[in-house]
This record gives sequence, C-alpha cells and structure tokens, in this order.
Amino acid sequence: MAFRGKKTQPMDPVALAQAQQARERQEVDSAFRKGITALRDFIAPSSIELESKHFQIGTRYARTYYVYGYPRQLYTGWLSSMINLDEVMDISMFIFPVDSQVILENLRKKVTQLEAGIQIDTEKGKIRDPGKQAAISDAEEMRDKLQVGEERFFRFGFYFTIYAGSLEELDFVSRKIESMLGQQLVYSKPATSQMEQGLNSTVPQMTDQLLIRRNMSTGAISTSFPFTSADLSQENGILYGINMHNSGLVIFDRFTLENGNSVVFAKSGAGKSFTVKLEALRSLMMGTEIFIVDPENEYERMCDAVAGAYVRLSLNSTTRINPFDLPRVVDTDEADNALRSNLITLHGLLRLMMGGAQAQMMEGAGIAAPALSPVEESDLDAALIETYAKAGITNDPLTHNSPPPTISDLYDTLLHMGGTGPQLAQRLRKYTTGTFAGIFSQPSNIDINNPMVVFNIRDLEDELRPVAMYIVLNYIWNKTKSDQKRRILIVDEAWQLMKYEDSANFLFSLAKRARKYNLGITTITQDVEDFMGSRMGRAVVANASMQILLKQSASAVDVLSNVFKLTEEERKRLSQFPVGQGLFFAGPNHVHIQVVASPTETGLVSTTPGQFQATGRQQQAQFQDLSPLPGQGIINLNEQQNGQ
Repeated sequence: MAFRGKKTQPMDPVALAQAQQARERQEVDSAFRKGITALRDFIAPSSIELESKHFQIGTRYARTYYVYGYPRQLYTGWLSSMINLDEVMDISMFIFPVDSQVILENLRKKVTQLEAGIQIDTEKGKIRDPGKQAAISDAEEMRDKLQVGEERFFRFGFYFTIYAGSLEELDFVSRKIESMLGQQLVYSKPATSQMEQGLNSTVPQMTDQLLIRRNMSTGAISTSFPFTSADLSQENGILYGINMHNSGLVIFDRFTLENGNSVVFAKSGAGKSFTVKLEALRSLMMGTEIFIVDPENEYERMCDAVAGAYVRLSLNSTTRINPFDLPRVVDTDEADNALRSNLITLHGLLRLMMGGAQAQMMEGAGIAAPALSPVEESDLDAALIETYAKAGITNDPLTHNSPPPTISDLYDTLLHMGGTGPQLAQRLRKYTTGTFAGIFSQPSNIDINNPMVVFNIRDLEDELRPVAMYIVLNYIWNKTKSDQKRRILIVDEAWQLMKYEDSANFLFSLAKRARKYNLGITTITQDVEDFMGSRMGRAVVANASMQILLKQSASAVDVLSNVFKLTEEERKRLSQFPVGQGLFFAGPNHVHIQVVASPTETGLVSTTPGQFQATGRQQQAQFQDLSPLPGQGIINLNEQQNGQ
C-alpha cells in the first residue's frame, strides 16, 4: 500500500536562529519581570487568613458586614453617625439602575395582590391590616413618580469592613456599629463564610461578590450620600474645604453661630492669608460685604478682580479720614448715644496718638514713658465736648448732621484753654502742623459704597500704623451702625493692635458688639504668643465662635493647646500640618480640614510668587489662541476668559 503526502521543507537556519533568540529573550524578559518589585508588592499584606466569621490581614483583624434591612423611610444624614465614627473601616455602595417599565409592571402586580388580599380579609370578617394599606399607598405613590419620571429605581448594595487590632476590639467595634445602625432600624449581618467575597466587595475594585441588594428609589439612595458631617455641613454657607476625617465637605455659614467672629492663627507661609482671602471671595459671591484692613498689600489683586474699592492711606495720599465723624444711625437709642460713644472712642485714639505707641517704644528702651494723668484725661474730655459744641454738635441727634470738627479744631481748643490744655496741644501738634499733619486732621473725603473695600496701610510709618488701624476700624464701625447689612471685617496682622492697651480694648469692644449689627470680625495673626499673652487678645479669642488653626511653631503649639484643649494627637499634628491644612473649630465641634481652591481662585488669592507666576503663564497660554483674525474684534475676549 502506498501513502502519499506533502514533503516537508527543512526550515531555514537563519529563521531557526531567530526563533531561538526570540524564545531566549522571552524567557529572560519573563525572569526579569519576576524579579521586579511592582506596586502590588508594596501594598499587599504580608499574609491573609480567612475564617468563617472574620479574617486576618497581617496583624490586623477584620470583619465584613452587609445591610439587609431598612426602615420604611430614610432621612438625610442617616449614615453620618457611622461615617463620623472614629474607627477604621471601608464602606462600599453598589448602585445598579433598573428599567422603569419593569418596575411599573411589578408594582402593578404587587398592588393587585395586596388589594386582593385586603378584599379576601374583608369577606372573611378579619380586621383591617394597616401594613397592607401602607404598602398599597407606597406602591401607588411610587408608580405615579416613576410614570412622570420624577423618580427612578435602583438595586442598592451596602457593605462595610471593620478593622481592629485584636478580636476583642473587633467584637466591641462590631457591636457598637450594629447598635448604631439598629437604632435607625437599619439592620446588618456579618458575611459569615463569605469573608473573602466581602473583602473583595469593599476594596476599591468595583466588584460586588456578595450580591445582597435592596430595591430603592432615587430619593432613598440620595439620603446615603457619603459626603456628610453632622455639624459642619449646612445647606446655606460657603465651602471652606474638605473634612479630612471622612472626606466630606465643610460647607458652613459662620453667622449661624452665637456670633460671626473668627480668629485665624498660623505661622508665616502656612496659608492663613490664602484661607481668609478664599473665604472673603466666596462670601462676597453669597452677598456678604467685605471690609479689609491690609497692612502688607496682599489683597490688591483680589480687590481689583472683583471691582472693589482699594483705599491707600499714607502721608502722601490724598485720602483723608476724620476720626471725629459721627455715624448716621437710624435707631433712636443709638442716635442719642452716638456722640457719647464717639467721645469714648476718641479718648482711646488720642491716648494712642499722644503717648500709646510712643510709650511702648520708650518703655522698651528703659525711658520713662509719658502717660495721661487723671487731670489730663479730664481736661481732654472737656476739650472734646467743647470742640464738638463749637461745631454746633451736642447730644441732640438733630445736631449730628452738622459738619464735624477735626483734630486741628481740638488742637486750637486745647491751646486756648487753661489747665493742662497747652501741654496736651503740644503733644498733639505733630498730627496737626507737624510731620504727620494732614492724613487725620482734615475732613473725610471718602464715602465708599462698594461690596468690597480694602484699606491699605503698608506705606504708613510704623508709629502711624496702629493709629491708622484704629481710625479705619472706627470708620468701618460707624458705617456698620448706620447701614446694617451682613458684613465681614478682616483685620490682618492684628498683633499690631494688641501691642497697645487702648487699641486692644477697642478691637475687643468691636468683637463684643459686632453680632448686634450683623458684623463678623476675622482676626488674623502669626504672632500667637504675643496675641495670647495679652488679656484683650485672649478675650477676642473667647468672643470668636469660629477658629482656624493652621501650622504652628513649636512654641505656639503649647499656648494654643492650653487655650483650645487640644488632644495629644492634635498637638502633634498642629506643628506638622502641610500648607493649607489645619484644625477648623465651629462652636463646640472641630475637624481636620484641607483648604481647597479652584485654579481661578488660586490665581486671585495666592501670594506665593512661584505659584502666582505659574498661574499667570497658564492664563497667558490659554489666551494665546484668542487673537482676532483680520476684520474681527476682541469684544468677546472677556466672555471667553470668564468661560474658561
């Protein structure tokens, strides 16, 4: 028998060599890859041991639970108590949409069955079953909402894995969470004999291996929204940042507290100005007016971006503020006390001008500092009253519309009166005809009506700065009393006021009375020790319902920990926070917060030179392609810029 077949051709030696080389390269590459440390090698546990009721990963014990029962109604925030729990856990939610037509058909059948059951019970003489009636009502309501598209239907799976250092601790935490959920009629069970599937369902790989789901509508699922913080997330307010405890959002309205005052403490470069400017920008968007005392020219770019009013105060500036101005108040009681209140304010200002700032410097040099004696205080009070009287202003509110006097008028009154008047006039002369003449000794020439006003005092001499801050604060206070709106007053580098008793007292009085006029005062300082070392400084902090503590120096941590009763862990974190992170106190509650901003906001509020230049280059690159073609204009350039 003969067999026929195709002859096999011998392979080319070159091809054989190439195939051999390819196999060798593949083997070498495979061996090489096995020796490379991959990312999974870093994150993988040293071992995993699965039991029926728990599993062990390395040295940690864990247990996975699934939720199988829910109440008839779920309310917003029902999950917040669990999310805010200070325990280590992984939570996963699986949401699968279901076709509405299928649900409508099933609901129709369910309603038919329930109604038939009620009818049979009635024929048999049984009493009415409230459960069936409620089920029919819920099903009919859901049918109506599904039909008009108001609601959709989903399959919802909710699992969580708890971690602990020992089995005893794991059992304790498990009972605590089961009890916490059970109080809200949310029932959970451990995934007994399915711990591996439970672990795979709660790690971030989007696989539901437990397959324990419950039908839920859109409204019910929305109540399990995980970005929640029981006391620091509100419907009305501005975004301050991210709650680092639960990755929720800190959306808060400071005016819902006992008062709207806040203090911000941080070392230089920790992000305090960034945080405050971000708050001011977002508050402005919500209709709050902003006043800022800017000692370092940090707010000009933001002010220009929102078309705010930027007032420069210096000896060479044409801007004038008269501290003798009276507020235009509407309230009868306030009007009767307007002159008396302003006289008290002027006493503190004149003590600062005639000896306060200078006295501090002289005492530091070991020189006897001039101070106002009781006789001088009395003569000064009489001179102030006489100066207002010469201008036709008395305690009668009808006279308060007359042009107010100036420091020059007070100088003339002191110069021509008896007692210590001439000596007081000599100490005041440098503000009337001397070196500091003009800036505060002439009638006011500003009447600002703008939602954001920044007073720049950078170009003032050091001796004039506390005086200028005092006068500016008084000007803002008078405007606040005359026209009550929601406002925020930002006092940057407040330690400059705390150095002098009179200016510290004035700031404290503002902090106490601001709530009555819907004003919130934000006090910023980096000199924590000096600020808290002052009696008035501590009082200002005590009258602030909101506090933000960013990264601190080691010496400041001890001071703040005693004031705010920080835990040992918070003390340690406070000196190690990265830029933009800190502790956010709102009333009795506080959280670890990360301040976040959009690229546009960062370009407006950042004072870091490198970051500002990078933002500028990015914006410049964005608009290089917006050059008009021949025959086209650039009238829409701003609209395109705003759109980006």
